[in-house]
Amino acid sequence: MSTLVKQCDRAQIEALYTRMKPLSVRESHPSYTHWQLKLKDMTVTAYTSGKVVFQGADLEWLQEEPAEQDSQTGRNAGSAPAAAGSSMFPQAGSDEVGTGDYFGPVTVAACYVSEETAPVLQKMDITDSKKMTDAAIRKAGPIIRDLCPHSLMVVPPAKYNEVHEHHNIVDMKAKLHDQAWKHLAGRVTVMPELSVVDQFVQEKSYYKYVGTKAYRPLKFETKAESRYLAVAAASVLAREAFLKYWDKMEEDWDMSFHKGAGPAVDRCGREFLARYGRQKLGEVAKLHFRNTEKISH
Repeated sequence: MSTLVKQCDRAQIEALYTRMKPLSVRESHPSYTHWQLKLKDMTVTAYTSGKVVFQGADLEWLQEEPAEQDSQTGRNAGSAPAAAGSSMFPQAGSDEVGTGDYFGPVTVAACYVSEETAPVLQKMDITDSKKMTDAAIRKAGPIIRDLCPHSLMVVPPAKYNEVHEHHNIVDMKAKLHDQAWKHLAGRVTVMPELSVVDQFVQEKSYYKYVGTKAYRPLKFETKAESRYLAVAAASVLAREAFLKYWDKMEEDWDMSFHKGAGPAVDRCGREFLARYGRQKLGEVAKLHFRNTEKISH
């Protein structure tokens, strides 16, 4: 059996479906595909990445439009493998910020990026928020909020501490992501096939934490904020919300806080205790961090 791979845009995939469907004996929809058609002598699979795979005994008639992909791997000759569907729109993504910071909230965002808005965000150099300055985040955040349907979850430290008494951080993040996805789905007419979570836990464990009513389907991928524009946009929205909360926190408590969980944070924590006492610490900090023990002695 021979295999041929072609890269097609959405219009070409739809036109191919129109031509092939009348000849098919079975249609199915495996994960990450638009469709799969089984013909008498061939199987055609159209992936959401734009890759179309033809498998059959005789594919010479398809060679009229040369495909420069390797017939075994399906990759373009001389190029590195790209994340499946990373350049396909519409797409949606989710990411979180603040779980590594002793002070401040945890924020989770989910964002939908359409074919129309993608070029605008690409021109803005939207990427993983950890690679962007706070100034760039503050500038980009409002633009993304205006252009893209999105959902945002902000968990203040006091609420975080209350929930953490009964749920570990992975459980909390899973539930927050799930809520963000459900809220986003309520704001978009049709959710995209490509919906990506910046992976922080294995897919099986994620759904175990969230339960049977979880939003589906989702694609889980590590470092997704560097590969998918929608995840990067969600990362920026989550970071912007974190910074806005941080600004208000510094104003309310009349002091400058330090991000992260290092020695500077310990010094800041001791200053806070000297000013406001241990009973107020839970209003600005995540108490289960080791910093709490360090600054209390």
